[in-house]
Amino acid sequence: MKTGIKVFDAMTNKPVAVQHDLSISECAVVMKKYGVGSLLIKESEEVIGILTEKDFVIKVLALRLDPGQTLASDIMERNLFTISPEQDIYDAIMEMKINEVRRLPVAKKGKIVGLVTLKDVLRIEPQLFDLMIEHMDLRELDSKPVIKQEPFKEGVCESCSNWSYKLNESSICSECH
Repeated sequence: MKTGIKVFDAMTNKPVAVQHDLSISECAVVMKKYGVGSLLIKESEEVIGILTEKDFVIKVLALRLDPGQTLASDIMERNLFTISPEQDIYDAIMEMKINEVRRLPVAKKGKIVGLVTLKDVLRIEPQLFDLMIEHMDLRELDSKPVIKQEPFKEGVCESCSNWSYKLNESSICSECH
């Protein structure tokens, strides 16, 4: 399902980036200052990794490492999954889903030009949320109430001819139903 909305429409053009030799404590201060949950990690001007709040918890706190002595380069994720700014945001959601990430650096001709997050995409196209939750693991799922929703499909409404993400079994949109 293509949305017609490009990654460059949703991405942050100037993501927060720090040098690889910054301590985790210093990284946390930068994240707080800018209100972000991740940092791009650079060596000189080249992006070499990404660091997220989850990395802090799993790779520093849980292992009882000293955040003042541990460097960004020690725990950053080096395997960057990227996306082109020209791709549809649906492709971004699919990349996030496949690679189990919530942030994708945006690369053009091998250079990082932005960052697109799950929040960015869902703010612009909330209907894509269903794609993400399909494979999310919920703890204790059996004990949680699940509301059975009417099955919907997307397409052109047979009544008004408008595109809809919510067509019922008869291909009628929720507004015409």
